[in-house]
Amino acid sequence: MKVSKKGEYGVRALCHLAERHGEGVVQIREIARLEAIPWKFLEGILLQMKAAGMVRSRRGIEGGYALARPPEEIALAEVIRLLDGPLAPMGSAAELRELMHRSPRHAGFYEILMDVRNAAAEILDRTTLMDVVERNERFRRRAGPRGPQEV
Repeated sequence: MKVSKKGEYGVRALCHLAERHGEGVVQIREIARLEAIPWKFLEGILLQMKAAGMVRSRRGIEGGYALARPPEEIALAEVIRLLDGPLAPMGSAAELRELMHRSPRHAGFYEILMDVRNAAAEILDRTTLMDVVERNERFRRRAGPRGPQEV
């Protein structure tokens, strides 16, 4: 499975908002600068996430964005499906089942692809923004002040 730049930027922006959850709104230019996301591209992503109820916004000079729900309630699968569409790069479950029936000689291969699709979907469905934020923090602590080191 490959996540698009749009999907990656969306997750990064939401993680930034998750780190600041409960502090009020965060200006889009701060998110864009700190997360190295092109401002105009980020604006479109945030508008799409606002329409889906993931973020809320406040207009004006003191305006910005905040999570509309707690970070523990937003699954990565929800974000990626919104921004990138279905999670399965090898086809939907229905498409894979159809291939299995049309080509029984190769059904084992399609069944393995179905297992891969289901495993990826399960992991993304149960992983929340808060899980990602916590993993990021653990990585930063392990990496120390000089950043990640090669092993």
